Amino acid sequence: MLLVTAASFSTQIQAQGLAMPQASTTQVLTQNFGLGKITLNYSRPNVKARKIFGALVPFGEVWRTGANSATLISFTEDVKIEGQTLPAGEYGLFTIPEKGEWTVIFNKGSKQWGSYTYSQADDVLRVKIKPAKLKEKAETFSILFTDVYPTSAKIKLAWDNTGVTINLATEVDSKVMASIDEAMKGDKKPYFQAAQYYFENGKDLNKALEWMNKADEGNTKAPWVKLWKGRVQLKAGDKAGAAKTAEEGLKIATEIKNPEYIRLNTALIAEAKK
Repeated sequence: MLLVTAASFSTQIQAQGLAMPQASTTQVLTQNFGLGKITLNYSRPNVKARKIFGALVPFGEVWRTGANSATLISFTEDVKIEGQTLPAGEYGLFTIPEKGEWTVIFNKGSKQWGSYTYSQADDVLRVKIKPAKLKEKAETFSILFTDVYPTSAKIKLAWDNTGVTINLATEVDSKVMASIDEAMKGDKKPYFQAAQYYFENGKDLNKALEWMNKADEGNTKAPWVKLWKGRVQLKAGDKAGAAKTAEEGLKIATEIKNPEYIRLNTALIAEAKK
């Protein structure tokens, strides 16, 4: 009955052309992650001086994880949720709150009002997570992406005095390495980007320096290429070479009046001369 009433009321408002603020506002977030994207669509209820978990949101029952329609989350690539693989796709993000442990559910029944037609048979993944007490009260229910790195991130749920953190992970190295290998067969070889990836991910520094030298040949007036070439040299143990390259980068940055690369190349010179 609640589903029918809420849907009918929404239809009546639209038909009458009324403009009214939402009691629970909608938020849509898109987060790049790994080589793909995560999109989240949910509604944000407020506490309004009510008791939330264990009352408005009963313990032990499936919750839509927000208000209005079920929270939607989609992944363009496979990810790991708390160490378990979740295939790419769109899911309803449901939860079962408990005092000491929450069940976080990714369910194929994504498009529904609330959790009234939720079916456990459509669950793709369930994980158990311990909630935490927040230092500051969250009046408006919030879902955030935090600590986002190339291969890991967190989704944080916060409402009232309760927070839940979901750990995400993805594998990108094999895909990037394959992409680099393929790109190096082409006419326009991504020397600079490939060398950066090798430097930042503990790959072959000799290969990284070879590619930086190639990039430097085609960008002799680019202080950023000098900077990164110097960083590779320093990491490989060539302090004198790193200082010389950074000095070249500083000179170019000064000539073109680029304060950022004046600062960065200056810092690299100081580090190389320690």
